[in-house]
This record gives sequence, structure tokens and C-alpha cells, in this order.
Amino acid sequence: MKASNAWHLRDIILLTLIAIFFGVIYWVIGPLYNVLTLALTPVGLGPAANDILMGVWVMAGPLAGYLFKRVGSAFLGEFLGSIVEMFLGGQWGASTMISGVVQGVASELGFTLTGYKRFDWFSLNLSVLTTTIVTFGWDMARNGYASYHLGLLVALFIIRLISTWFFGGLLSKMIVNLLDRTHLMQTQTR
Repeated sequence: MKASNAWHLRDIILLTLIAIFFGVIYWVIGPLYNVLTLALTPVGLGPAANDILMGVWVMAGPLAGYLFKRVGSAFLGEFLGSIVEMFLGGQWGASTMISGVVQGVASELGFTLTGYKRFDWFSLNLSVLTTTIVTFGWDMARNGYASYHLGLLVALFIIRLISTWFFGGLLSKMIVNLLDRTHLMQTQTR
């Protein structure tokens, strides 16, 4: 049986619920980011707050891509989550949508590199890797990471990779495994 890229109503509803759920999580994480930055700044590691929490902020993309197994699903999950965060009054305002685009494209890229033929642990980890690399590059340009010394850059990249792997990879896989047990994502024939 050939896989279809068609979206069913149940898929759209579930993607919307994921976006709302993660949008709320992203919004809640904002103040935690502020507290973590304040706690780490005296020891010179304030920028690490962003990398520690990055895995949470990008989780909707890999989860949606791995769950729906459709072109664009990783991008939509992440981007729609950022829109929800913005409308809830997230501290970064409309720029949250720009981050959502970057993070969504980064998540989607991992599945794109397999030609959308693999939706397994390998492609999920590839999505984690592309998300880490692209978002780190974005922070190099946008948030001044380029001015940090090499040792700090390496440490921040490793922290981001671990965070993204844990939340975007491992937890996403566990959530999809739980959803598979419910048979929610199986197509019904009549």
C-alpha cells in the first residue's frame, strides 16, 4: 500500500491540538528562560539558558513530522505552535513567528533529507540534528553567538544537541509510541 500525503480531518484536528498544547508550553517556558538566564549569568553561562531549553522550544516539529509522516507536518507543528505562543502574549512578540519558521524548516529538513521515505528513529534523529545545526546557526547570526569564544560555542552546541535530542527525539518517539498503542493514527476503511 502506498503512503498518501493527504490530510484527514482527524489529522488536522490532532495537529491543531499539538500546536495549541506546545504553544502553551512555549509560553510557560518564557519566564523559566528568564530565571535560568539570571541564575547562570553570574558564572558566565547566561547564554546556556537558551540552549538548555531549546529542545522544549522545538519539540512540536519533530513530533509532528514523526507522527504524521507527511510533507510539511514538522514545519506546520512548529510554526503553528509559535503562533499560539505569540497570541498568548509570549515575551518575544511577533518575532516568535520568525523563530517558528526557522525551527519548523530546521525540523522539516531532517525528514526531507530522507526523501520522506523513512519515518523511523533514524529520520527522527536526523531531524534533531538538522534542528540543532540550523537553530544554532540562526543564534550565531541573530543572538550574537558569533562573538563567543570557541570553547563556549562548543559547550552551547553540545548542550543544545542533548536538549533537542532528549525532547525532540526521545520524548517525541515515546509520545508517538503511546499514540500508536491507542490506534488513533490508523486509517479506517469502510
